Amino acid sequence: MKRILAYLRSMRFGILLLVLIAACSVVGTVIPQEREVAWYAQTYSSFHGAILLLRFDRIFTSWYFILLLGLLGLNLTLCSILRVASVVRAAKSESERTAHLRDTVLLTPEGVAALRDKLLGMRCRVEKLGECEVFTKRSLGRYGTFLTHLAILLTLVFGALALYTPTVTDQRCMPGESIRMSDGTEIWVQDFRITDETGRLDYTSHIRITLPNGRRSEIAELKVNHPFRFGGCKLFQQSFGTAGSVTVTNLETGGSDVFLLDEMSYLTIDSRNAIVFEQLYPDFLRAPDGEVTLITRTEGAYPNPIYAFEILADGEYTPSLAVPGDSLEILGLRFTFNTPVDYPGLRIKQVPTLLNSLLIAAFCLMILGLFITFFCEPVAVKLDAEGYAVGGPKPERMRVELAALDEKYLREGEKET
Repeated sequence: MKRILAYLRSMRFGILLLVLIAACSVVGTVIPQEREVAWYAQTYSSFHGAILLLRFDRIFTSWYFILLLGLLGLNLTLCSILRVASVVRAAKSESERTAHLRDTVLLTPEGVAALRDKLLGMRCRVEKLGECEVFTKRSLGRYGTFLTHLAILLTLVFGALALYTPTVTDQRCMPGESIRMSDGTEIWVQDFRITDETGRLDYTSHIRITLPNGRRSEIAELKVNHPFRFGGCKLFQQSFGTAGSVTVTNLETGGSDVFLLDEMSYLTIDSRNAIVFEQLYPDFLRAPDGEVTLITRTEGAYPNPIYAFEILADGEYTPSLAVPGDSLEILGLRFTFNTPVDYPGLRIKQVPTLLNSLLIAAFCLMILGLFITFFCEPVAVKLDAEGYAVGGPKPERMRVELAALDEKYLREGEKET
């Protein structure tokens, strides 16, 4: 059991876990996540079965990735966090241990006085213990490793919470319109295109996010596999659709309004007269005899759209078709069928703002821990009437720093042991 615990808290095991987590992250970056099975079958036709079997399509929610994160948390806890009591005890007893060291350098009385002045000039803390004085500095350096491990553990915990606890919502939004989330976040879609200037499939939106506190992003480009993050909100280009556009004009007043229709809708004139929008088709074929065959599916933009609707007049339904630019008048209203509007389907992932703040705090703590570890090495020097001894976790650097003073004031006939 002791051997198992020793391995679980070893640096070797921690490094192995970090390598495996990094490998999983690379796979999750290279292979787009959470797509439909058919997409993987089409994109990775030769080995899509292995991708699905190994859950490479959802690797960050796979059981083995979660297990790796849990084991890394256990490793960090065992190797550092649970040993903090011993670190504190060691720091408190450092002066006493240093006071019991045997003098390694014997100095003349002038050398002892010069060393004392030098240590005071270094702003060391002085503690009188029996016949000697103990000079200490940067005692906080003993906690550098502990703070670094604690910061990594907190980053792991807060990162896991940010990964597995956000709210995910799928929304559609027409160009020029906004979506307001429950927390007050507003997402405005400036425009959306399915193809670029060359006719290649592009699926690009231009969006802007306004946070509940009023902070607003610049207009950003959103593409498939190129999400946009602002504050605690992350947007993905998830899907797309095409909506019919009908302008209704009042012939008497001249007023008009535009309706975007992406599902069966009634544009009611009165209780007995209406335009009933049924569906927008992407293309059609017209036979020489005038018969129209509707094409229900196409890839990308609608090349030759046609509206299917019914006219409800005096309780009677009359099926009809219209292409963009057609108009009809009923009871003083003109219905004009416009060019259809493409719109994006957005996946909105929201992480609580507090989690983002906690992650930033954990990163700052990690930087502080690394700084303390490498630049705040503890200093402990015992000084008495005969000479001195250097203590602390890394005494060699301090001995080198005092070497010049040793050469000048070294007691005649004595050598450093």
